[in-house]
Amino acid sequence: MDTLILGRWQFGITTVYHFLFVPLTIGLGFLVAVMQSIHYRTGNDLYRRMTQFFGRLFVILFTLGVVTGIVQEFQFGMNWSEYSRFVGDIFGIPLAIEALLAFFLESTFLGLWLFGRDRLPKWLHLVSIWCVSIGTLISAYWILVANAWMQVPVGYHLQNGRAELTDFVAVFLNERVLAQYQHVVTGSLITGGFFVLGISAWQLIAGRNIELFSRAARIALIVTGVSAIAAATTGHSQAQYTARSQPMKIAAMEGLWETEGPASFSLFAIQDEAKRTGERNLRLPYLLSVLAHNNLTTPVDGMKELQAQYEQKYGPGDYIPPVTVVYWAFRIMVGLGMLFIAVSLLGFVFWWRGTLDRATPFLRLLLVVMFLPFVANTAGWIVTEMGRQPWIVYGLLKTANGLSPSVGGISIWISMTVFTCIYGALAVIGGILIYRFARPKPDAELPTEEEAAHAY
Repeated sequence: MDTLILGRWQFGITTVYHFLFVPLTIGLGFLVAVMQSIHYRTGNDLYRRMTQFFGRLFVILFTLGVVTGIVQEFQFGMNWSEYSRFVGDIFGIPLAIEALLAFFLESTFLGLWLFGRDRLPKWLHLVSIWCVSIGTLISAYWILVANAWMQVPVGYHLQNGRAELTDFVAVFLNERVLAQYQHVVTGSLITGGFFVLGISAWQLIAGRNIELFSRAARIALIVTGVSAIAAATTGHSQAQYTARSQPMKIAAMEGLWETEGPASFSLFAIQDEAKRTGERNLRLPYLLSVLAHNNLTTPVDGMKELQAQYEQKYGPGDYIPPVTVVYWAFRIMVGLGMLFIAVSLLGFVFWWRGTLDRATPFLRLLLVVMFLPFVANTAGWIVTEMGRQPWIVYGLLKTANGLSPSVGGISIWISMTVFTCIYGALAVIGGILIYRFARPKPDAELPTEEEAAHAY
């Protein structure tokens, strides 16, 4: 493999691993705050125990997310120094604000929440966990501000071979981040909701703490059901913006090689990237025009025509992304989104019948489905990032030109191996801790603060 492929593999591995924890901590933090709010309002001890149970899991996952996120930032200077030089004036600002504002907010109030349970007034202890939840949402926004600028650069001018900031408000309110943020948040709530549903199902199947975990499942089911439907709506809005701002990406998502008007939606196709055709293509008429433009007739440009347009605009080169990967990642994401809606609706049926805590086949289904939001989130980011290729900053800087000129393949192999081993060790440790605290027990109370600290 050449240096470019190795650098992309390393960044892809570390990003996907880190992003397993980001949506889960956003969604789980919100649910823990909701649980504690119900306890504060009702005084019911079940919700206190529920908050402690899922709060412990949240702390473990938050810690793993912090550790894996630090590694990502090292790579900007290690493997992608030319990219850092080009975008540092803009890209560094949202990252710095995220660390100084959002991360410190999360970590400070998480400490108050962890060690202030019996020391702070109840209302202030509740405020602490809500500040943690709000901090995760703020953190996500600033990270997406940085990513959105890579997708749709705004508020800049080129000076001495670098992009320099001219309009901070334009970067902060980039239309791309406004469309993307809603979808990421709803996806995070789905992830956290199904995590709580899966853990609750595990307990209910074992017959442990039926009242506590049946109530936890109902709370998570409400959040998951609403978020699953909202995710479909926000995803549609994001697809329409992508059709306007990155037409090559929407064409790759659909395997659309030739321009169509009206455009049909591809359900299944085998992409032949060498011949630039899609074979055995099963399509739904008009649906792509609806997805991209909200009507039945507007044409959608194909990749061949867009390639010709980009050659005229940017010069010779191949501007078509890896179509097969983007095409199937998009279908995995959409298909799982529809599955989440169906599972949520099925859960509401069992709730309405009063059999949610006894529907063993459905509870076993939840044990599987709880892992699928991670697949959907990963597929979504693959579409977002690989669909932008060959650009690292869309229309301004190609990925091949963002590499560090002095870093060789051997160096990346070594660092990638080290990072992968570290992440593997963290996965084992995290899995053991999650199992230790989440496994069914006669009593849902978690270990004391001292025992939990010793376990960490």
